[in-house]
Amino acid sequence: MRISRDKLNKLAHTVADTLAETDECEFLEDRNTIRQEARKILEKLLTEELRIDAAARLKIQSQRRIIPEGSQEWDILYRKYYNDEVKKLGI
Repeated sequence: MRISRDKLNKLAHTVADTLAETDECEFLEDRNTIRQEARKILEKLLTEELRIDAAARLKIQSQRRIIPEGSQEWDILYRKYYNDEVKKLGI
């Protein structure tokens, strides 16, 4: 799922604000730098999620027979292949 730039910025602001309000967290940089880093990390995670999704779909498409998307079998295979790709990352 693709998130708009505005929503990603809003999420990064929320992360920075939440960290600023946390007593256990002390910023060594200004809040804007923290927000920008949070945004970069979120973008990287979303890009990686897209790659994992594409890899899982490709594995399903490479089956000998056609498995229709939305079927129970497709859903099971998708979850299995998606989880396999996530495990490769060590997450």
